Amino acid sequence: MSTIKTIAFIGLGNMGGPMAANMVKGGFAVTAYDLSETALAQAKKNGCEAAQSVAEAVSGKDAVITMLPAGKHVRAVYGGADGIFASARAGALFCDCSTIDVQSARDVATEAQAHSFDMVDSPVSGGVAAASAGTLAFMVGGSDAAFNKAQSVLDPMAKTVLHAGGNGAGQAAKICNNMLLGITMIGTAEAFVLAKKLGLDPQRFFDISSNASGQNWSMTSYCPEPGPVPASPANNGYKPGFAAAMMLKDLRLAQEAAQNAGASTPLGAEAQALYALFDSLGGGDTDFSGIIQMLSGEMNKA
Repeated sequence: MSTIKTIAFIGLGNMGGPMAANMVKGGFAVTAYDLSETALAQAKKNGCEAAQSVAEAVSGKDAVITMLPAGKHVRAVYGGADGIFASARAGALFCDCSTIDVQSARDVATEAQAHSFDMVDSPVSGGVAAASAGTLAFMVGGSDAAFNKAQSVLDPMAKTVLHAGGNGAGQAAKICNNMLLGITMIGTAEAFVLAKKLGLDPQRFFDISSNASGQNWSMTSYCPEPGPVPASPANNGYKPGFAAAMMLKDLRLAQEAAQNAGASTPLGAEAQALYALFDSLGGGDTDFSGIIQMLSGEMNKA
């Protein structure tokens, strides 16, 4: 049985806010911190205690969860005179749920180990809807011992918690997965665009392809064409469950990792280029499936 009962949660954005709320629902005592006073106020409404600094939030806590924008933010929040390493109690567990570059994840974990802390990188998949519902998929990098500790902490926010390997492996799994997701979403969108140009009814094409070799998650669970999958963002004006700007961030991380590893990922590079174009045309704040609007020529460029 886990002895972890008190949690510090740092980073209360679109994902972190509902994740912290689910930790409260899971029975943990949560102290939250964010630079945004609005986010802190919402966290208090959700049952969290509000702290006025990182140091105050993490002091004396059994575990620390961070959900931050990029590697530089993770390095800054964990390091420094008033950072997590300097302020956390001995033996605290750290779970970084941010999606960042693999090297930053490994570097911060190495520093944690030097300070005798257990740490996992535990990026998530599922978007805002899953963060709110507590059904995220966590891809966890860290030692077996750290993973075993982290699993009970992550469970209130999760549908699935999977051990990817050593430190940095969670980030590697996340960016590889999302590179594949970006590629398949573009391919699915292109197929619908072509099907319509050839006179096929989109629903009939969906019925056929979703039961044939073209079947994939981007089609059957998150269809970019309005109609076939009622719960998909395509049927809600492409309001983001996972914003295109976030997909672009992950594709850039994947290309950076590919270059560093000497891996050939031409489709990943093309997906990054297409999402960069979509973002430049104003699509960054819409769902990533909305790229079908650009591919079909129906996007409002005004």
